[in-house]
Amino acid sequence: MDAGGLSTARTLRFVILIDAAIWPAHDRLWCHMVSDTSLVELHEFAARLGVPERGFEGDHYDIPEQLRAAAVREGAVEVSSRTLVEALYEAGFRQRPTTRG
Repeated sequence: MDAGGLSTARTLRFVILIDAAIWPAHDRLWCHMVSDTSLVELHEFAARLGVPERGFEGDHYDIPEQLRAAAVREGAVEVSSRTLVEALYEAGFRQRPTTRG
C-alpha cells in the first residue's frame, strides 16, 4: 500500500503499520511494526499477537516473518519501510536526523 492508502486508513482511530519482512537477523527474516499515533495501541496490538515486550525497540516492534500474516489479518496496514519511518517522524516517535542533538 502506498502513502495514498495510508491517508485513507487514517480515518480509523489509529493505524498499525507493518513493512516487508526483509531484515535478516538470528537466522530468520524480520519486519517492523509501528503505530501512527499511539504506543499504547501498538503495545496492545503486539500483545494480542503474542509478541513479547522484548521485541519493542523504542518506537517499533521487530516482528518475525511468521507473525506478519497474522498482524495483517488483525488489521495492520502493509506499507513500505520508507512510509513506516515517515509515519514515525510525523507522530513524533522518532526524530529526523537533522534535529538530533
